[in-house]
Amino acid sequence: MPTNPTRLIILDFDGTLADTSRVIIATMQATFKQMNMTIPNAEQVKSVIGLPLKECFTHLMPMDDDTAGRCTETYREIFGQKNQELAPQPFPNVDSTLHRLHNDGLSLAIASSRSTRSLEEFIDRFGWNGLFSDVIGADKVTKAKPHPEPVERILADLHFLPKDALVVGDAPYDIMMGKNASTRTCAVTYGNAQLESLSEAKPDWVIDDFEKIESLILQQNGKIK
Repeated sequence: MPTNPTRLIILDFDGTLADTSRVIIATMQATFKQMNMTIPNAEQVKSVIGLPLKECFTHLMPMDDDTAGRCTETYREIFGQKNQELAPQPFPNVDSTLHRLHNDGLSLAIASSRSTRSLEEFIDRFGWNGLFSDVIGADKVTKAKPHPEPVERILADLHFLPKDALVVGDAPYDIMMGKNASTRTCAVTYGNAQLESLSEAKPDWVIDDFEKIESLILQQNGKIK
C-alpha cells in the first residue's frame, strides 16, 4: 500500500461530487428523441457517463462523426432547460467534507469530461468558489480519460508530483486515468458505475461514502485522530 503523504486530491465531478445522473439521462434521451433515433435506456446512458460528450453518442449507437457532432450540439441546447428542471445537487457529505479537506490544507482539483464552463457554473451554484486550486474540463485537454493528460495537466499547473496525488472517481475511466498518471486512486461506489467494473480497474481504495475519504487521508498521512 502506498505510504507517501497525499497533498493533492483530484476529483471527478459527475457521479463523484454531484448527483447529475438524472439530468444527464433525461437530456440524453431527449436528444435521441429529437434526432429521431432509438432512445437508450437509463442503464445504457449511465454506462457512458464520464466519457467526453461526443464519445457518449458514438458508444451508445454507431454513427458517423458529423451525426455525433449534431447530437452533441442538440444535447447542449436541451441541457440548460433540463438542468434547471432537475437541479442536480452534491451527494451526501460532499459539501462538508470538501470544506474540511480544504481547511486542513489539502489542495483540491477537478478533472472532468464536462466542459470547464459547466463545471464553473456548478461550482458557483454549490457555493464552492475558492475550494479548488484547478479545474480541468474536456475543453482544456486534447486527450480525455482514461488518458493521463487531465491529471498530468493538474500536476503541472499546481507543481505536484504523481506520488503527492490521489485521484477519486466513480468510473473505471477515472481510476485508469489516475493509474496511467502513476497516482494513487480511490473509487466511490455511490455513483454511476457498478462495483464489479470498478474492481476490475483495481483502485487502491474503494469507499461508499464521500466523507470516508477524510479518514482515509488522515490514516495514509499518519494523522489518525
